[in-house]
This record gives sequence, C-alpha cells and structure tokens, in this order.
Amino acid sequence: MNTATPKGGSNVSLARRAWAIRRNALRMGEVQGQGYIGQALGVADVLAVSYFHALNYRAAEPEWEGRDRFLLSIGHYAIALYAAMIEAGILPEDEIGTYGMDDSRMPMSGMAAYTPGMEITGGSLGHGLGIAVGMALGLKRKKNPAFVYNMLSDGELGEGSTWEAVMSAVQWKLDNLIAIVDFNDQQADGKTTAALANVPEAGRWSAFGWFAQEVDGNDMDAVVAAFDAARAHKGDQPRVIICNTKMCKGIPFLEDREITHFVRVEPEEWARALNILDEGKPQ
Repeated sequence: MNTATPKGGSNVSLARRAWAIRRNALRMGEVQGQGYIGQALGVADVLAVSYFHALNYRAAEPEWEGRDRFLLSIGHYAIALYAAMIEAGILPEDEIGTYGMDDSRMPMSGMAAYTPGMEITGGSLGHGLGIAVGMALGLKRKKNPAFVYNMLSDGELGEGSTWEAVMSAVQWKLDNLIAIVDFNDQQADGKTTAALANVPEAGRWSAFGWFAQEVDGNDMDAVVAAFDAARAHKGDQPRVIICNTKMCKGIPFLEDREITHFVRVEPEEWARALNILDEGKPQ
C-alpha cells in the first residue's frame, strides 16, 4: 500500500502518477513499435516521486530561476522523462504521437536542448554527473537554494568520469546535489553486476564521502522516504539514492522477456500491455 502523499496538496496519488507515466511511455513506444520501454516502466515510480513529491518547479515556466534542476544523464531514458513531463504539464499530451518523428520535440534518444524541461542533452554516458557537479557549484556560488538532481544508470558506474565527478562533489561539499542511480542490473550486453565489481553499492559511495541510501525503486513509500532523507540531511555531503528497479515493471509478459534493454513489441501486444496497465489503475 502506498501511503506517500504528493506535494502541494494534490489529490492525485503518487501511485496514480506512476501509472500515468507508464501509460504515456507505452503510448509513445507504440508510435515507433519499439524502444526503451523497459527502462521507462521500471523507473516510473522514481520519476513520480521526483516530479510530484520532491522537485520544486513551475510547469508553465520551465526556465524559472528558482527551479530544482533535474538532469537526465541517460539519453536513452528520454522516453521515461518525456512521459513524466507530460504528466507534469511541462510537455503537452497531444505531442505523444510525434515521438521519435522528424522535427519532434521528443526525439527517441539523446534529447534535444529545445525540449521544454530538458536541462541537458544526455546520451554520451558518463557525463551527466560531471555536469551536475558544475551546475550545483554554480548555484551555490550564486546563493541559489535550488537542488540539482541527476539521474544516472548503473552502467555509468563503469565510467571513470563518473567517479571523478563523485570525488569532485565531495571536494566542493555539494550538499545541494542529489544523484539518483537507476540500478536495474541490465546493460545492452548483459547484467551490470557481471561487468562491474559486485560490491554493496551504497557502501562504495559512502566510502567516497557521500550520504548514501539504497532502496527498492519500485516501492513508492521507500523512495519517498529516501528522497526526503536526502533533502533533509544536515551534513555538507552530496547525496545519492541507489534505486533497485525492475525492467518493464507492471507488464508481466514484458518483465519475463530475456532481452529488455531495447524492447520490440508486436503490434497486437501494445493493446495488451495497455489493457494490463488499465486493469490495475490505482485510485
């Protein structure tokens, strides 16, 4: 049971927001017949907490100076972020049908700088956290109280530039930086834990000097508690939340597929997936 409450007195539950994010992503995936649906379905709960519980932003003013910045390092997760921003009212729902098309504001991967709500153009993995460090440092020097949230993938933990940014964030005491690691244990060529040293992830970040938490990224209450603790932490450390998520979460026949990094779905299966989602629609 999800007892977490959304921000600002909204009567729409976080579970309902996550459901809508998953539905938006499926509708976009259907336009192309394929895509990074597994990641979008898996990280929907984390994005629901981000946009409807944690972040300060104005949907009608994507460049408002006082906004918290949400940086998506993982360019191929763009479909997930579009789905969240459509639900947040930053992007219009009627653009879903343009996903991945020529001149669309929602390109399939990599993101576009002209897309409302997109803080960076990601896609070349391993750079997002470094950009977040620079942005967080700039905000501190301007005495802007905004937080910088950076979502990165478990695969990016194999990039040396990520760990350079990890150390730099500690050096500069960036207590306004919150990293979110989507740890779904899946890369293009196999399991992340088979490619990297398989050690307790929170302990690794703690050893570098970060305030680290590890949670079930599909447990809404646990994610909310972790986000709240990260923001309220009193130390001068940067913070990280490792979110263990399940690829294709919520659609059992997709969850069971052997290859989920890039999902190809047959035409009739899109309707089946949407029906499964709609049957479980939360209040």
